[in-house]
Amino acid sequence: MKSINRNIWYLGWVSFWTDLASSITTTLLPLFVVYILDEGVDKLGIIIAVATFVSYAFRILFGYVSQRYALVKPLVVAGYLVSALTKPMLALVHGYGGVALVRAVERMGKAVRSAPKDALISAYSEKNKAGRTFGFHKTLDIAGELAGAGLVSLLLLFFVLDDRSIRWIFAGTLLPGLVGLYLLIRKVKDVPQPRLASGADDGKPGRVWDPRDRALLPMLLVYFLAVLFMLSDQYLIVRAKETGFADAVIPLLVMVSTLTQTLTSYYSGVLRDRIGSQRLLLYALLAAIGSVFLLRIGWIWPGFVLFGLFTVVSLNAMRAYIAEQARSTAFVFGLFYGGVALFGALGALIMGQIWERWDFDTVAQVSLAGLVLLSLYLAARCSRCEPGG
Repeated sequence: MKSINRNIWYLGWVSFWTDLASSITTTLLPLFVVYILDEGVDKLGIIIAVATFVSYAFRILFGYVSQRYALVKPLVVAGYLVSALTKPMLALVHGYGGVALVRAVERMGKAVRSAPKDALISAYSEKNKAGRTFGFHKTLDIAGELAGAGLVSLLLLFFVLDDRSIRWIFAGTLLPGLVGLYLLIRKVKDVPQPRLASGADDGKPGRVWDPRDRALLPMLLVYFLAVLFMLSDQYLIVRAKETGFADAVIPLLVMVSTLTQTLTSYYSGVLRDRIGSQRLLLYALLAAIGSVFLLRIGWIWPGFVLFGLFTVVSLNAMRAYIAEQARSTAFVFGLFYGGVALFGALGALIMGQIWERWDFDTVAQVSLAGLVLLSLYLAARCSRCEPGG
């Protein structure tokens, strides 16, 4: 890891503290909505869909703004500021509509910063080492999620999960959010202006879209459909609760998933640099199929492990793919996250409605059918590509 730029190190720690706070909220949110506020799984699906859509859809806009006006660090700072200030507001809401609104505003902060942040990471990556750079950053990102889930687990050993305690925990997420914001402002340098447009052959900072980037669309669509058919982590938490897991144990399941991501993120990035993004994404889809199948038969622990593996491997594959192949880097990252918004929100709504009207077994069947078809298509595609393609 000696080749990792110091800005990437500090940006990783910014993500660590921010994702610690995010993990606290996402671990407790399904229990809060379904069991404290007494709303149905379909209402949880609406909240997930709204948050997912806002988080990803607006990344297209801010990817465009970042690329068009060569703005990177200012957008990243603004995004982290919004997220840090809004997470604690969950302590004030009393219905699923309020939860959805707060989550939407908080995820807007994520939308503002994501594409510029990935462009920043790309700019400070060494040539042909984008996989390991994104893998390293994701390691600290996920380590924060692991720490957040661990903190929730410790808190539940001393406090009963009731309305009052969960609101105090939500309020406490302000502190780690502000720590991450401080590190970003003081330690991370902005991208040198010419490097923002370094992917474009003509080197024009104002260039937003290069028509040659259309060649990336098939791989992007495969990932979008995987997001559609794969279950949200918050549905996994409800599935664990449904099968009899105690409240204090559920954060441990989240920790298993995030620990898997932490341990495999960097090395999956190294593997990606060797075998290419398409083959790595195929391996991720196989992990997704295994996860849903195990959850369906009640093997919850290994199901969470494979879910973590799918999450980190697929994301590292796609981020490195865009970083190395795209010419309009920030804007393509924006399009990438916009597609995740549409398909992720649609998937959350569909799965929530199916679960509420039928059962989890039906949800699992729909998910498995889609993931298997995608894997077969990608396997055929990989058979025709170069070993590192």
